[in-house]
Amino acid sequence: MSPLFQNVDRKQSLSTVLPIGLTSCQGDTMKQLLIYERPMQLNRVAHKDLRIRATQGDFLFASHLNSVPLACSEFARAACHYPIVFAGNSPDAVVPAALLGLRPQQNLMVDEAGQWQADAYVPAFLRRYPFVLAEKDGQEQDFTVCLDAAFKGLVEEGDDGEPLFDADGKDTPLLANALKFLQEYQVHLARTRAFSSKLAKLDLLQLKQVRVQPVGGTEFTLDGFFVVDEQKLRELKGKALQELASSGDLGWIYAHLLSLVNVERLTRRLDNRPVAAAPH
Repeated sequence: MSPLFQNVDRKQSLSTVLPIGLTSCQGDTMKQLLIYERPMQLNRVAHKDLRIRATQGDFLFASHLNSVPLACSEFARAACHYPIVFAGNSPDAVVPAALLGLRPQQNLMVDEAGQWQADAYVPAFLRRYPFVLAEKDGQEQDFTVCLDAAFKGLVEEGDDGEPLFDADGKDTPLLANALKFLQEYQVHLARTRAFSSKLAKLDLLQLKQVRVQPVGGTEFTLDGFFVVDEQKLRELKGKALQELASSGDLGWIYAHLLSLVNVERLTRRLDNRPVAAAPH
């Protein structure tokens, strides 16, 4: 299989690689949470008896995702394993994402048993599951903690698993650690949004697609994403370039560019995966 990055006419209709969005635990926006089938707001009274049973290493819940959002702080580690692209329909509305597969609804990093590929970095977006912070309706700076009610490790009765709340209704270490992770992740997301906005402001993002020719199969393309235009990056001078360097953004840009060779790694995984093993 031989992938080929190609420029794309901005007038073309795109199939978005990453349908990203996180706004609320209610209404139609629930569908935008990607891996959360039935997100519910966590309540220390109504959910005082809830417990979590460890399902370590089980990533079947992510087997249908061919990409996931990345925070900039993850670029260095993620770039060793995945192509990092900017998913979206316009430069001013992109989200950095790790490509996990080349076909829709196929994650090449998860096997049939739900195990992630050994030694490969697992993005924080997935590691926070089954918890998530969701914006309250119309309040961008106010969040509520949600939990996926469809999580198979959720225990509503009995003593199996670890409790979320103690006898006094206070957070257990399990929940406290989860909340700390969510809050730190939210901070990194805010920094990532600023980084993406800077790239758009400097007009550095270029629409691309990957043309893939499977061994013994029909050629197809993957589109709906942007990459940094290396020519425009080289032409940057003065204050703009200095700001990218001093803020650390330049390092993230180069991590992104270097990561693109990992498309080759994904194509080899696709060629080696039996058709029957594809998620359905």
